[in-house]
Amino acid sequence: MIELLKELTELHGPCGFEDDVAAFIASRLRGHVDTMDVDGAGNLIVTKKGSKPGPKIVIAAHMDEVGFIVKKVEDNGLIRFEKLGGHDDRILLSQRVQIKTKQGMRAGVIGTISAHMVKFDDAQKVRTHKQQYIDAGAASKKEAEDLGIEVGDSIVWHPHFDKLTESRFSSKAFDDRAGCACLIKVLEELNADDFAGEIVGAFTVQEEVGLRGARVVSHQTDADVAIALDTTAVSDTPEEMMDRTLALGAGTGIKIMDFSLISNRKVREQLQLLAKEQNIPYQLEVFPGIGTDAGELSLAGKGIPTGVLSIPSRYAHSPNEVIDIIDFQATKDLLKVFILHMKKAEEYKFQI
Repeated sequence: MIELLKELTELHGPCGFEDDVAAFIASRLRGHVDTMDVDGAGNLIVTKKGSKPGPKIVIAAHMDEVGFIVKKVEDNGLIRFEKLGGHDDRILLSQRVQIKTKQGMRAGVIGTISAHMVKFDDAQKVRTHKQQYIDAGAASKKEAEDLGIEVGDSIVWHPHFDKLTESRFSSKAFDDRAGCACLIKVLEELNADDFAGEIVGAFTVQEEVGLRGARVVSHQTDADVAIALDTTAVSDTPEEMMDRTLALGAGTGIKIMDFSLISNRKVREQLQLLAKEQNIPYQLEVFPGIGTDAGELSLAGKGIPTGVLSIPSRYAHSPNEVIDIIDFQATKDLLKVFILHMKKAEEYKFQI
């Protein structure tokens, strides 16, 4: 799982530019699924049928990572950019980035003033991304064009994958390549004889800019139950707003609510029960500051009973997200167990 996660995070795939990620996942899953298709929005949708009739589950994990896009190349070769997804302007300065051009990948760095200039500046000032720029080494607009850099090129944090301890790792794009890795592994590990019914795996696009891919998926499915896999921000570091309700290394997050979804109570309770029975570490998540593909999936058709499994993460949407393999493994394990015990939609509905 670690090697798979490393390969996924090294891929270049911000919102709207998920092609490389979809191609990698498709190549990995050939021979492990029954059907594979890419819809008009760019979602990669695969299906896997069990050996017996049974309920259908749709499981979503988004392929896109937060990134940027080239907006303008200045006469002096510096690059102005726009955001793809949510970023904190305070952390942009001096970060390494990767630009995907028609000629290949180019390295760059988001510029900042020299420390020697700080005394001439307002130390409290936070420059917005519109005031910032990327330096790709070009000394002129013509040189940037010769390097293949043009308006519309996509940009991500420069790839890296660092082992911090035996269980904790740092990288860009754990949000949500970690969820993609969990879904890939479950689809690879389950055989048709292991379960009844059908799994629909939806590797979605443009989640970070409004759950757009999941909205398209929701129009295509009539599933009995839906699960979204995503990361969630922990609150176990010492900043004053942290409430320590979610922690790294404490297990998978079983979501109760966020701003996009109040989880189906029966789905959530079944996840909790299975986690207890199988000794899978978990923590309950109430965090209104986040949204996932589950919000759109739950609204499909006449409504789908929906839940979320979250992989706890520190420093979300930064170049250096941190996750613990304990949580990563627990998420994969609980998803697999849930599939083996999934029920028909009627059993997740409120009875009157």
